[in-house]
Amino acid sequence: MNMKMKPETLTLILVNLAGIMERADESLLPGVYKEVGAALNVGPTSLGSLTLFRSIVQTFCYPLAAYLSVHHNRAHVIALGAFLWSAATFFVGISSTFFQVALSRAFNGVGLAIVLPAIQSLVADSTDDSNRGMAFGWLQLTGNLGSILGGLISVLIASTTVMGIPGWRVSFHLVAVLSVIIGVLVRLFANDPNFAEGGSKTRKRVSRNSILVEVKEVISEAKSVIRIPSFQIIVAQGVFGTFPWSALSFSAMWLELIGFSHKQTAFLMSMYTVSNSLGGLFGGKMGDILSQRFPNSGRIVLSQISSGSAIPIAAVLMLFLPDDPSAGFLYGLVFFILGLFTSWNAPATNNPIFAEIVPEKSRTSIYALDQSFESILSSFAPPAVGILAQRLYGFKPVPRGSNGTVKIEIDRENAASLAKALYTAMAIPMTLCCFIYSFLYCTYPRDRERARMESLIDSEMQHIEFDSPPKGKYSQVQFSESEELFKKERVIEVGYEEEDNLEIDEGDDKKLLTHQSTSSDSRETPINMS
Repeated sequence: MNMKMKPETLTLILVNLAGIMERADESLLPGVYKEVGAALNVGPTSLGSLTLFRSIVQTFCYPLAAYLSVHHNRAHVIALGAFLWSAATFFVGISSTFFQVALSRAFNGVGLAIVLPAIQSLVADSTDDSNRGMAFGWLQLTGNLGSILGGLISVLIASTTVMGIPGWRVSFHLVAVLSVIIGVLVRLFANDPNFAEGGSKTRKRVSRNSILVEVKEVISEAKSVIRIPSFQIIVAQGVFGTFPWSALSFSAMWLELIGFSHKQTAFLMSMYTVSNSLGGLFGGKMGDILSQRFPNSGRIVLSQISSGSAIPIAAVLMLFLPDDPSAGFLYGLVFFILGLFTSWNAPATNNPIFAEIVPEKSRTSIYALDQSFESILSSFAPPAVGILAQRLYGFKPVPRGSNGTVKIEIDRENAASLAKALYTAMAIPMTLCCFIYSFLYCTYPRDRERARMESLIDSEMQHIEFDSPPKGKYSQVQFSESEELFKKERVIEVGYEEEDNLEIDEGDDKKLLTHQSTSSDSRETPINMS
């Protein structure tokens, strides 16, 4: 019996594997903050700045990601990103100074930046409004598996030594090797449907343009996306909404300061990540269901419930549970609840709405721009937590040569300081996030309908272009549009020899649909001009 996997299935598997390794790479450093801090003799503020350096570079590379994913095979773009981040991760493992680690982490942002928009746009292109949330939920689940993998590798190996090499360095080398393997597999076997045989004619036509023209097109498209009100609102909430999760990169350090062992810390963080994955699936599915019953509000309500629930749950976890490792069960339970209820925003609301408020050709750009705007500001979260812990809540490094009793006492005090800083970095941003989502009730329905009209017009123009009439006997069509993609008014000029031009205002849906039906009939039935 000959069992052969479909190319689409193989591509989906490989792309998700790349997503796993991307998230594993991101989660490596937070899991070994304590060991890296001791090896380089730096505190929480400096450790947090490492993530800031990477995120800044990552942010400025997202326009490059949009260009590459629009004009090149997205499977090849993902492979290239894997090669770049694996090289940077390897260099982190051999670095001996803080400057070297910072430089390597900054370069790491280049590879990570060009991968995520390509993956997200592939998922969006392969789904529709009825199952897109679930698809993004699965993408979040596989990404969280990568976080678990990276966290387990780093935390469990951190305190060991392999052939005289500190365990935290070995963990970086191991992830780098695995990333190279996945990159090779993606490059050889994954396919981008837009570049397969019989792929998009539009994409092939664009590829013949000069690089300068293509760059101008990307810039013009980015400007159009930025003008969309719903995009602005989601990015605004995302700036605050991603801040807490960036701050949680200190959670492993916080648990270890309380007195949890490396294995206990790894288990608790894995418990949170597993619940986050399940929550993403649940939120994505609920988003699909509610969007069918309440198209204009279903997804938005879910996001407000999710962001609002983070405030009391985080308070219980960080302020009310005892600073004692014997309460490990309670910590695990609250971590599980936190992950389950606060992971709905991306799969249920943000990513599906992004796919609906722009035409298909602009999806890579909108995902890249979202990552760019959100990452640059949320990357300040780890340094902010470090500053709050040290300057406001009294975190202080353990003096060298301190005995065990003094060290434990200082660690417990530092754990309390870090917990207060973490909660401050969660409660305020999540409150703002929940409030900002409210504006989508006004803008989302209008932007969605505008994007649908854009898609209808583009589809009509492509049909007219590809089905051009012979020798001028049929309708001759000219299309003129403003340079702004999402300007409220667009005009279609249709000439039938001596007849007057017909203008259509996009704001009038009925006129547009009537004209499309008439235009379609005119192509199917020849007009006798004799």
